[in-house]
Amino acid sequence: RVYGDVMGKIRRAAKGRRCQVRLPGICNHNPETVVLAHYRLAGTCGMGIKPSDLLGAFACSACHDAVDERVRTDLSHDELRAAHAEGVMRTLVILEKEGLIKAG
Repeated sequence: RVYGDVMGKIRRAAKGRRCQVRLPGICNHNPETVVLAHYRLAGTCGMGIKPSDLLGAFACSACHDAVDERVRTDLSHDELRAAHAEGVMRTLVILEKEGLIKAG
């Protein structure tokens, strides 16, 4: 369940956090660059429609650029998607522990 203005709070909560995408050899480990990186999942987004913030991972600027494929890496598209999805799951655990979201 999501409460009140949680979507904005989730985006704001990313600031100053540890990156949860953690791409080896790519992650800059700089909390000052961390933002909410939205996972693009078919059926949840499209032209001009951003995915829910519940589908976001706390990601440093380097990992965000990589998972959005704005920069070239040695990782495959599937490896990038898996790392991003794992980052989303780690972020959800953090958000639940902090009371921003509540499971079932």
